[in-house]
Amino acid sequence: MKQFDVLAIGELNVDLILTGMSSLPIPGRELIAETCTLTMGSSTAICAAGMAGLGLRTAFAGKVGQDGYGQLASDTLASYGVDLSHLIVDPAIQTGFTVSMSAKDNSDRAMVTYLGAINALRAEEISPALFEKTRHIHVGSFFLQSALRPGLADLFRAAHRAGVTTSLDAGWDDTGVWDYGLHDVLKETDVFLPNELEAAAITGKKDVAEAAKTLSEWCRICTVKCGGDGAVSASAGQVYRAATYAAPVRDTTGAGDSFNAGFLYAFLAGKSIEEALCYGNACGSLSVARLGGASSCPKLHEAEAVIRNGRVE
Repeated sequence: MKQFDVLAIGELNVDLILTGMSSLPIPGRELIAETCTLTMGSSTAICAAGMAGLGLRTAFAGKVGQDGYGQLASDTLASYGVDLSHLIVDPAIQTGFTVSMSAKDNSDRAMVTYLGAINALRAEEISPALFEKTRHIHVGSFFLQSALRPGLADLFRAAHRAGVTTSLDAGWDDTGVWDYGLHDVLKETDVFLPNELEAAAITGKKDVAEAAKTLSEWCRICTVKCGGDGAVSASAGQVYRAATYAAPVRDTTGAGDSFNAGFLYAFLAGKSIEEALCYGNACGSLSVARLGGASSCPKLHEAEAVIRNGRVE
């Protein structure tokens, strides 16, 4: 048996989450938030915390600055049972920082990110010896991690040679290029997990099912997250759809990462794509019913209760 089920590779930063504003920010106006939370953020780290919470033996390899934000983020991730023995602390850079803002009606949110250490990790800083210790590798925020991107296809290829499966989340591309070698990385990706806006931007297809099918021609399984509309998966020419579960929406921060954790838990447990969609939707639904990113990640028994009951109680 390998030491870890999952090695999460990528960004680790903090999030300042502001909720309950009358609207999203408007130039020249001051808005009042009802809640304010400073917590660990990042797609890769929240997904890692979620997978650990579901019972997967999870490790994290990434980079933070030697500062208070880096200490907060790493201490929080460790508190979820994630192994941090491969975390790099670099005194020459600052830990990344994201401000996430959502309005009272929870219809949308806005985010502003200072990259810092987020885009400092390089593929050559990941030892190939780690492949012998893990069953699976997950990378989030592909488009944010400009230093990791160039070597990621080779890293995934080496992982596949070692019998390790791989997964990738896109994140938003603020440059509007939507490439940076993504096609080459997807050739070595078992599960790709974009949201519907990202999938449309990458493929140029507005229809979610068509976008998922197109992306599944580049990878093994493409699962597109559609928020309150559930998710769509495509693999080997087949399309699978699953509605989400009814839940009170309090905060959408990290919901997509919680979905990733649930889907990957089921994938690694050998469950079908239909079952994996259920686990992903259950974890995403539980996440939006709670405040915070990693703090909203559910336990396995909670996700399975949602699947049984058809809603978040």
